[in-house]
Order: sequence, then C-alpha cells, then structure tokens
Amino acid sequence: MKKVVICLIVVMILLNIGTIGIFKYKESKKEEISKTDNEVKEEQPQESEEIEEPKDPEIFDEFYEQAEEQLKTLTLDEKIGQMLLVRLPDKNAISELQNYQFGGYLLFAKDFKNKSEQTVKNEIASYQEASKIPLLIAADEEGGTVVRISSNPYLVSQKFKSPSELYRLGGFDKIKEDTIEKSNVLSNLGVNLNLAPVVDVSTNSKDFMYQRALGQNAELTAEYAKTVIEASKGNNVSYTLKHFPGYGNNADTHYGASIDSRTYEDIMNNDILPFKTGIEAGAEAVLVSHNIVTSIDENNAASISESIHKLLREDLKFTGIIITDDLYMGAVSNDPDVAAKAVIAGNDLLIVTDYQKAIQNIKSAIEEGRITEEQIDTAVRRIIAWKYYKNLI
Repeated sequence: MKKVVICLIVVMILLNIGTIGIFKYKESKKEEISKTDNEVKEEQPQESEEIEEPKDPEIFDEFYEQAEEQLKTLTLDEKIGQMLLVRLPDKNAISELQNYQFGGYLLFAKDFKNKSEQTVKNEIASYQEASKIPLLIAADEEGGTVVRISSNPYLVSQKFKSPSELYRLGGFDKIKEDTIEKSNVLSNLGVNLNLAPVVDVSTNSKDFMYQRALGQNAELTAEYAKTVIEASKGNNVSYTLKHFPGYGNNADTHYGASIDSRTYEDIMNNDILPFKTGIEAGAEAVLVSHNIVTSIDENNAASISESIHKLLREDLKFTGIIITDDLYMGAVSNDPDVAAKAVIAGNDLLIVTDYQKAIQNIKSAIEEGRITEEQIDTAVRRIIAWKYYKNLI
C-alpha cells in the first residue's frame, strides 16, 4: 500500500513540473511575440508623423554651409550692404565700401573711359582689398549699343558686336566664340559679373529692345540663352538673363512707367521659353524688368511684384540670384519705398545709386515688421553661397 501511495505522489510531482514548464514556455513565447510586435511598430512610421519629401537640388547647394558660417559674422547693416549692387560712386568709393560693405560695385562706361588696362585692374583690385567679403564687380557688356568696357579702345580694340549681328555673321558658333572672348576680357580686368545676355524675344525693328536682342523668335532666342550660359562656364564671369519675364514691345523704363498689356498665355508661350532654357543650362542670375505686366500683377512693376518672383522661383524652379533692374530708373525711382518693396518681393540683389536712401528704407521696413531678418538672411546666404560658387571666396 505504501508503494502505491509513493508512486501516486511521484506521478503528481512530475505532472506539476510539466504544467509549470508548459506555462513558462507559453509566457516566454508571449513575451517574444509582444517584443516582435513592438519592434515592428517602432519601425513603421506613425500616422501622425509627416514624411519629408526630398528637396529639389539648388544651384549653390554645395556652398550653403560655408555661407552660413560667413553670415554669422555679419551685422544686420553688413547683411543689408551685401544685398546692394551699387553704381560706383564718383568719389570715396573705398571709404564708402568699408563703411557699408556692399555686395558689389556696378561700373559704367565713364568708369572705364580713357583708362589703361593696368589702371582699371589696379582700381578694381583696390576695391576688393577694402571689402570684408569679396565683391561682385559688374558691368553691362551686351555688345552693340550697350558696351561699357569695349567702348574704350585702350581695353578692347573693337567694340563687341550685338547678338543679332553675331548671329548674322556666324550663327551660334559665332555667339559662343564671342562669349568666350568677352569673358576673357572681363576676367582679365577683374570684372566677374556681366549683366547680359538680353534674352527678350523681339522681332519687330520698332521695338525699344530690338537692337539689344537677338531679333529672332522664341525658339532661337532660347538657343541663344543656352549658348551664352554654357559658353560662360569656367571663365570666371557670371552672366545674367534679362529682362524677366520678357520685355516685349514695351517702352523704355529708364524714363517712366511702362505697361505690358499682353495676355498671360502670350507671355508664357513666347517670352518665358528663353529664360526657362537658360535656367536649365545653369544660369546663375536673372534680372527682372520694371515693366508692369498687367496679366500677372497690374499694380506693381515686375521688379517689385511678388507674383512675378513666384513665377520665377516656383514655376521655373530658379534657385539662383534674382536681381532688380536699376532702382534709379524712372519707372520706379519716384517710389520712396521701392528698395523695401524689392526685398519683400523676393529679390536677392538690388541695383542702386542712392545706397544710403535704400539702406534706410530697408531698415525702416525691418523696424516696422514688414521685412524680417530671416528674409534678409535668406537672400544674403544665397549671395555668399554664389560667391563661393564663383570662387571669389
């Protein structure tokens, strides 16, 4: 009887141990399954989290980090100065530069007149030495009727020809050759920015812009834009597509307002193509006209129109430098708020003559909250990145 009792006890003990083991095994598997589920949940993005879309590359992307470091060293006044491309003052050019730290100087024919090559080089070098950040040294060397540098026979033996004459003489091969020659002349003197080419579509000899344009249709003008931009690369001189969004047959904005009443479809189907093609070819800068383009913005000149700048940035995907036409020109010069409006619209670089007035206007707009320092930083960061891209810094 004792043996039977002992056997029953042993069997019960063994059954107990088995049950505990099975229970522990089940609990262990539950923990593993739970852990795996948690890991899967962690790997999967939460529904509330936004997934960032990849950002389109920008032309100066490689240099924004360096530009940011430079930006941190500048005062607000120096940042505003960097946004100004100033007509070279008749006097005190070096002291004014040291005081305001302009982004660049724009030189006209009078600044080259009767001067030797060495004199011009020495003067430009003296401006560069006085600047905290290397300067843009700009000129309008379009060829034909607008020749700031080659109007001086001591610098260039013969004036550069207009785009239409070059095209007539040798097509786009001649234009490419001319661009390279022009770039070599400018670079040798220290000029690193050409406010050309004019890529406005003009086929009517009565148009104000006809003599400065290629004089051909939109497709050929687009090929002209591409040829000049591609030929300019690697020659130390940046070129500027102008006058966005296309000058058409409008009057001269040097002397007063000009109203462009063409339809939106006409502009988009005709005038935009050369800019689009030039941008795709690697254009670094686009200059905006003072025409009032009523189909896009009936209240503001293109240079101070947010809608025009949105078209350039968002529709044409332009990530380079946007430059105003000269704010001294009659179409906009009577507006005391024009410099601030130009910044608000989205320009990076403002061409100015009365720089003190422009600076005060921008500073007042900042104090009033119409312009933020972040807006200033965005433009200046892009300008400095451009200078790195150009190997100026």
